[in-house]
Amino acid sequence: MVQSRYCYDNSMNPKIFLLAVVATVIGAFFFFDLQQYLNLEFLKSQQAALNEFTTSKPAQAAAIYFAIYLVVASFALPAAAIITLAGGAIFGFWQGLLLVSFASSIGATIAFLITRYLLHESVERKFGQRLTAVNKGIEREGAFYVFGLRLVPVFPFFVVNSLLALTRLKTVTFYWASQIGMLAGTAVYVYAGTQLAEIDSTSDILSPQLLLAFALLGLFPIIAKRGLQWLKQTRSTDAQV
Repeated sequence: MVQSRYCYDNSMNPKIFLLAVVATVIGAFFFFDLQQYLNLEFLKSQQAALNEFTTSKPAQAAAIYFAIYLVVASFALPAAAIITLAGGAIFGFWQGLLLVSFASSIGATIAFLITRYLLHESVERKFGQRLTAVNKGIEREGAFYVFGLRLVPVFPFFVVNSLLALTRLKTVTFYWASQIGMLAGTAVYVYAGTQLAEIDSTSDILSPQLLLAFALLGLFPIIAKRGLQWLKQTRSTDAQV
């Protein structure tokens, strides 16, 4: 028997496979127009049925909700705000806050890891020298940056996930800082969900005053740390004099 001179590798490149999965999920979301089931009007119209299902099968309802939120957050689908409102409307404030907080943080971390696996190597190779200063700052104060960005809702979360994934920020730091940093905004949306009948659009939730408050909260950790560093340096200088 004559053996082939060539050896064919039928295995698919893991990065290509993952990229195909991401493209399939996002493509299916828009192709099947799933967003029609993830809007305020549909949520209001189905609230009674959803509440009935949750009352009869609480554990199953919570598991399904958590899984849906995880997919939305992991693949940055444009439905997180509505699903967060649904958490408050269906499960009430405290259970809704618990489910949303963990689902959104875990989903964000999955999105972070997907982006890092697909792009970090090539970005590091191409812009490594330019990113040196950024990476040093992230390694030193990464948690403060994540915490600050999460508290400012004007920055889309998928942008924050993607940009931070291209740095050398530790995954565990990204997760816990996101978990804490997103809690305030999550609480606002979940509480709004408990008052679903009074909401006509998601823009009714975040007033300019509330956005400003979040922005100030986001800057506070960084300002506080800079202030402590300045105070420490001042005391050190006075001690040397």
